[in-house]
Amino acid sequence: MKKVSISLFAAMISVSSFAQSWSLDKGHSKIGFTVTHHMISEVDGYFKTFNAKLTSAKDDFSDAVFELTAETSSINSENEMRDKDLKGAGFFDVEKFTTLTFKSTSFKKVEGNKYILNGDLTIKGVSKPITMEVTIVGPQPHPRTNKPAIGVKATCTINRKDFGVGANLPELMVSNEVQLRATGEFNKD
Repeated sequence: MKKVSISLFAAMISVSSFAQSWSLDKGHSKIGFTVTHHMISEVDGYFKTFNAKLTSAKDDFSDAVFELTAETSSINSENEMRDKDLKGAGFFDVEKFTTLTFKSTSFKKVEGNKYILNGDLTIKGVSKPITMEVTIVGPQPHPRTNKPAIGVKATCTINRKDFGVGANLPELMVSNEVQLRATGEFNKD
C-alpha cells in the first residue's frame, strides 16, 4: 500500500508539473460588449475590474482552460445615467449579483492560431453554455521579462434575455443580441 501511495503521489507531481499557468496582464486586456441602440447605432461598454487565468499543459494550447471573473459594479459605458441603469435590478442587479464568470469546458484548435472555446457563462446567477472564436498570437518572449507571453482575442454573440439582463426592455430599444469581445495578454508564470 505504501508503494502505491508513493507511486500515485509521484505521478500526480509529474502531471501537475506539466501544467503551465499564465497570468493576465490587466494593463493590456479588456472585457467588453457591444449592443445596438434603437436599432440604429452601436453602444460599447466594458468592465473595469476583472481577472482571468489560463492553464495549459500543451504547447499548442489545445488543452487550455480559461477562467474569468468580472465585477458587475465596474461596468462602464461612458455614460453615467446609462451605467446607473445597467447596475440596477433590471439589468445586472449588482447589489445581488456582484460578479459574472466564465469557465471553459473545451478548447479546440481549428487551424493555425484559430480555436473554438466552449464554456459556461454565468450572469445574474444564470449559467448558459457559449461558444467563442479565439485567436492566439505567440507565444513569444516578453520584451521586459523575456518570459513567454501570448495575446488572446475571444469573440461571440449572446442573447441578453437568456441571462435576464434587461428582460423587460423591448428589442426596439436595445438589441437582444450582445457581442462580447475579450482581449488579453497572458504571461507565463
